[in-house]
Amino acid sequence: MKVKRVVITGLGALTPIGNSVSEYWSSLLKGVSGANLITYFNTEHYKTKFACELKEFDPTHLIDRKMSRSMDRCGQYAFITAVEAINDSGLDVEKINKQRVGVILGTAVGGINSVFEGVNVLYQTGGIPKFSPFLLTRALSDMIAGNIALYYGFSGTNCVTTSACASSANALADAFHAIQLGKVDIVISGGAESCINQLGIGGFNSMNALSTRNDDYKTASRPFDLTRDGFVMGEGSATLIIEDYEHAKARGAKIYAELAGVGLITDTHHITAPHPQGEAAKLAMKIAIEDAQLKTTDIGHINTHGTSTPLGDMSECVAIQDLFGEHAFKMAINSTKSMTGHMLGAAGAAEAIATILALHTGKVPPTINLKEKDPALPNYNFVSNHAIEHPFYAAISNSFGFGGHNASLVFSKFD
Repeated sequence: MKVKRVVITGLGALTPIGNSVSEYWSSLLKGVSGANLITYFNTEHYKTKFACELKEFDPTHLIDRKMSRSMDRCGQYAFITAVEAINDSGLDVEKINKQRVGVILGTAVGGINSVFEGVNVLYQTGGIPKFSPFLLTRALSDMIAGNIALYYGFSGTNCVTTSACASSANALADAFHAIQLGKVDIVISGGAESCINQLGIGGFNSMNALSTRNDDYKTASRPFDLTRDGFVMGEGSATLIIEDYEHAKARGAKIYAELAGVGLITDTHHITAPHPQGEAAKLAMKIAIEDAQLKTTDIGHINTHGTSTPLGDMSECVAIQDLFGEHAFKMAINSTKSMTGHMLGAAGAAEAIATILALHTGKVPPTINLKEKDPALPNYNFVSNHAIEHPFYAAISNSFGFGGHNASLVFSKFD
């Protein structure tokens, strides 16, 4: 069986630095920080008092009030970026074969806000279950994909994958394989997350995973910097239209890039900490490059997982050096989490869009807040603080998650 080529034909984004792809990309190139003091709840008793929240978000701009009430914020985010991506792709949803269109999204915790609200209802009523009839459909993670499929009538494969902070990268890999195998022609794929709440912030604080730089929160996300002290929580969604090349060509679609290869590997070192030598990260990237039938020297850019944690940044950089050798110093390496914060299950898709647009335009966004590079890290081109012009042929986007999930995606220019 001939393996099908897989291309990207539409993009949608809702991030802490922009409520559309154009706003997101513009802010990335300008080096805008999305960090602010948390407005969603009282942080008086929390070690971390800031995060990268969405700005001026109003779901009713695209979703009617009744539908909006039936969705958790995570589901609202996913739906809105799916609409943007579908519109961007030029898909005529009334003319395509909807049985050949799938929806595969990723999220780490899905409707956690709705679960938290349900627990609060029990607490406030003394244990009397006076729940909203939408409680479960808002809380279920699968509904972020289900709502999109139901709204448009897409009856191909429809599911949500959960692999912590690699969730949406895993979803893109699943979409890639579904199209390669000819199961569908198009997949609406990506991810969403909304867990800037008491559980999310408090839980990560208890693990000492979050930055506590409350007096300088705008610069708190500082991947590869000597003074990094943890990640900054982000939220939002990103959706990509993943399409069989022949199908895209037949309908005259614009093509941003080719999704050329994926690498999925489990790091069995520890439930949360990466292997110090980055063995799984190295293998995930190696498999993705081989899957794309490319050489390491074909890769010109890596959008790293780069969370701004001491162990994570070090492990990933060691993996890059081991795999790429001297070529590692010729690539443009960055972490867009320095601007968006860590969007958890949505991070992989948001960073895939940043990687694709860097490939498409030849401009690589910076790693901001990088003032004093950790001397223990290799002397890479970390694209510090300002965007650069850097044309290249292929790039990697890395996403790693608690539980040992390692996902690497290779995007290349479409020939």
